Amino acid sequence: MTISPGRPANTRRLRRQAFLWLCAVLIAAPAAWAAETRDPMTHFFDQGFANMPDEVATAKKEGKTGVLIMFETADCPWCEKMMTTVLNQVRVQEYYKKHFRTLQIDTNGDVPMTDFTGQELAQREFAFKHNRVRATPVFAFFDLDGRLVTKHTGITQSVDEFLWLGEFVVSGQYAKTNFTAYKRERQAQAATP
Repeated sequence: MTISPGRPANTRRLRRQAFLWLCAVLIAAPAAWAAETRDPMTHFFDQGFANMPDEVATAKKEGKTGVLIMFETADCPWCEKMMTTVLNQVRVQEYYKKHFRTLQIDTNGDVPMTDFTGQELAQREFAFKHNRVRATPVFAFFDLDGRLVTKHTGITQSVDEFLWLGEFVVSGQYAKTNFTAYKRERQAQAATP
C-alpha cells in the first residue's frame, strides 16, 4: 500500500468505505422506489361493470364513501402523468381503494354503459352530455345515490394534493367549502410543525 504524502491511510480507507456505501445505496434505491409504486390499472382502478347502479350497489355493500370516475382519453399526456406520478403510488391506491369504487371512462369511447339513472348510452355521451367533461383528466366523485358531489379537472400538483382531494370528499367538506379553500387549509397544516 502506497501512502500519499500528507494523507493518512485512515482517511483513504474512510473515503473508500463511504464510496462503497454510497454505491450500495444507489444500487438498492431503485428496488426501494419500485416497492412504493404499483401499476394503477391493477391496484388503483376497479374492474367496472359499465353499469353505474351496480357500481353504487357494490360501493354500498363494501362500505365505501362513493364512486370515483376518472374521465380520460387515450392520447392525453396529463392523464398519463397522473397515472405515472400519482395513481401508481401505494398510499394513494390504498386510500382510494378503502373509500371509493374507482373507475375509468374514455371520453371518446363508443362502449355502451348504463348511467346512474339506468339509461344506456355510450361512454362519450355520459362524459360530455351528462358530466360536461371538456378536458381530461377529470376526477368526478359520486355519492352512494349516484349524485355528483365534486369534480376536479386537470392534474394535481402532488401526491398529497390528490390525497387531500379524496379526504375532501370522505370528510364531507365538499358540502361546506370548495377544494381550493380546503387545499389551502391542508397546506397550512402541513407547513406547521
